[in-house]
Amino acid sequence: MTPTLRQSTLLCLALSLCALLVVPGNFPGLSGDARLTLAVFALATCAWIGTPIDDTYIALGAGLALTATGVISSDTLFGTLGDATVWLLICAFVLAAAVARSGLAGRAAVFLVSGARSVRQLTHLTTAALVVTAFAVPATSGRAALALPVFLALAKALAGRGRLVVMLALLFPTVILLSAVATLIGAGAHLITVSVLWESTGERIGFAQWLLLGLPLAIASSHLAAEAVLWTTTRRADRTGPIRVTPEQIRDHVRDTEGMGGPVTGPWEPAETRCALLLATVVALWCSEPLHQVPPAMVALIGAVVASSPALGTVRLKDALRTVPWSLLLFMAATMAMGVAMADSGAARWLVSGLPVEVSPWLFLAVVILVSTAAHLVLQSRSARSSVLVPLVIAAAAGAGVNPVAAALASTAAAGFCHTLPASAKPVTLFADIPGTPTYTPRDLLRLSAVLAPLTAALVLLFALAVWPLLGVPVVR
Repeated sequence: MTPTLRQSTLLCLALSLCALLVVPGNFPGLSGDARLTLAVFALATCAWIGTPIDDTYIALGAGLALTATGVISSDTLFGTLGDATVWLLICAFVLAAAVARSGLAGRAAVFLVSGARSVRQLTHLTTAALVVTAFAVPATSGRAALALPVFLALAKALAGRGRLVVMLALLFPTVILLSAVATLIGAGAHLITVSVLWESTGERIGFAQWLLLGLPLAIASSHLAAEAVLWTTTRRADRTGPIRVTPEQIRDHVRDTEGMGGPVTGPWEPAETRCALLLATVVALWCSEPLHQVPPAMVALIGAVVASSPALGTVRLKDALRTVPWSLLLFMAATMAMGVAMADSGAARWLVSGLPVEVSPWLFLAVVILVSTAAHLVLQSRSARSSVLVPLVIAAAAGAGVNPVAAALASTAAAGFCHTLPASAKPVTLFADIPGTPTYTPRDLLRLSAVLAPLTAALVLLFALAVWPLLGVPVVR
């Protein structure tokens, strides 16, 4: 189907649904606000899927339409920009800018990767390093940009082993996407999920609880994916033989990269020491929130102020604020408002009211995970997927007797798989086309996805049914 034909088809479907919703006799029991919400949601979803219009522009237009029609108030729309999760992400990006400017990223890469003596060691040490970056850099696109110079250094060191370079090119975005579930700030979709859960059920997931639930899944899925990447992109001959990556090879590529200056070996500089202590303190305070009761957003704000202070900081505040993806924040705020409209108007409950509720909890979760895993083929934006799926999943879980927290977490975790096409996620796009460096092809992605999609979906289901209940999130209410 050509893009023009697809756009026309989606537009016809959306307009047809809107026309059906306008007729008062159709869909008895559906309130006027719910009808308007569904119409706006259908148009926004079709625009996200079938048009090249910026996702943020569509979300803002949808939020404005819901406000203008009285479905939500202007205070609700603008209040989402002041939500604590938005401030958490802003301050996290300031902290990330300070870490990048201090040179800690290059030093950490040398510490972990230069110790590899075999291909499998290199693969899993790289995986471990990428998982750790989820605590220092918010959002997957930011982590991908920070990791790119390290990949280029490894590619140069392995220039004579082309299949290994391709393997690493595929490993970096794969692990970055799957390990994002480790922390609340790992992806904007997580913040949307937390916000929708709070508005719909009154359940609040904090940084520490998300870490407890998400980190084990991130570690397991990342190393499982590392093995899948290794076996689908290399042959036995590629995996044999010693390997040696020296600190000098990494240093030559990372020390001159913007924002990653400084030495990568030897004694620590004062700025690196201060930044490392600050980051460790912030993460420790985030993880110990139940003890001191200081909200994560407040901890992040204090850390951001210190990181950009003239005396103790490593980056100027105005420079750090340039790294904040303001478009993503506006998108998050608008989709949070859309989620409030779906919940408060009753539209989400009505959409799932016709679904069979007499199913076992494991089957319900399996269907949720399957749909969420495949959703990236339709909606490329991870945040858009959560804004569409999570309100529906929460409403359906309530009807089926399943714990909405477990269902929402399973959906969000499963939506982290988006590796099928080069355009499925920004990190995949970034590593798919690197001038002068061999990288993967669409065929490599399809081969990996055929193996990794069922593995990650089964792993999320295992955690939802067997692991998360042990950590305080039961399957049923």
